[in-house]
Amino acid sequence: MSDTSLPGPVLVVLLGAAGSGKSTVAAEWPAGSVLELSALRQMICDDAVDPGATEEAVYALGTILEGRLARGLTTVVDADASTDPAVRARFLEMAERYAIPAAVFVMTTPLELCLERNARRPPRCRVPEEIVREQYAQAIDATPGLRAEGFDHVEALYGGG
Repeated sequence: MSDTSLPGPVLVVLLGAAGSGKSTVAAEWPAGSVLELSALRQMICDDAVDPGATEEAVYALGTILEGRLARGLTTVVDADASTDPAVRARFLEMAERYAIPAAVFVMTTPLELCLERNARRPPRCRVPEEIVREQYAQAIDATPGLRAEGFDHVEALYGGG
């Protein structure tokens, strides 16, 4: 998937649990256009999966996202926190402010595969299983209402393989 498949500029939000393939999909865009929440957590506290750093990392991501959207740049958000409706609402509000269409790609990877991938990660990169399960449930619950939230384009992607 590249930004040529959607009219640009566009905000692309990847929605799925840890291990669902969000980062693999994000890697198909130019690196400078991808905002990865785990990388920001790593910068903040030297731990890419520390849930205690999520709020600060989401704030930092929002600041960078705002700057990119203000400049009319296509931006891909790779953030497990996107399963939170309040986080998605913040992203959508920014896109609307700059008249940038918003797309969401829902990762349809089965929970068992997400958990298996997560378990194969190095210990410092592993997300607690209960959080993966929660993220998965939140993504499933959110899917039917994504258009009503304000997304212009909703697409399901299988992150298996």
